[in-house]
Amino acid sequence: MLKSKPTESELEILAILWQEKNATVRTVHEVLSKTKDAGYTTTLKLLQIMLEKGLVTRNGESKIHIYKPAVNKEKTQKQFLNKMINGLFAGSSTDLVLQALGNKKTSLAELEKIQELIDELKKK
Repeated sequence: MLKSKPTESELEILAILWQEKNATVRTVHEVLSKTKDAGYTTTLKLLQIMLEKGLVTRNGESKIHIYKPAVNKEKTQKQFLNKMINGLFAGSSTDLVLQALGNKKTSLAELEKIQELIDELKKK
């Protein structure tokens, strides 16, 4: 269970840190700036709040602070997914999957991966 639920902006930062493994404020800001209008000081403030919430850790040994995710990506995704399934889809994983597959073009590779998962689940 997460110590503190991340906001949408904090999830965006966590996604960057999960991909990069660790990053400076500048690195996080540069990645965020590709998709949204975010000021450097806003990024810094969000990382400081996330540090207080226990969502990230910071190595302050050098002049430049390096931030790392303090929460596990898979556990965080699972918690949010379970909340979404229960809240938006009345507990139905089927409805979630049907909605997800119906909303965008699914590639053949994605469909094959989904089929492999279905086959594995049928064996259990």
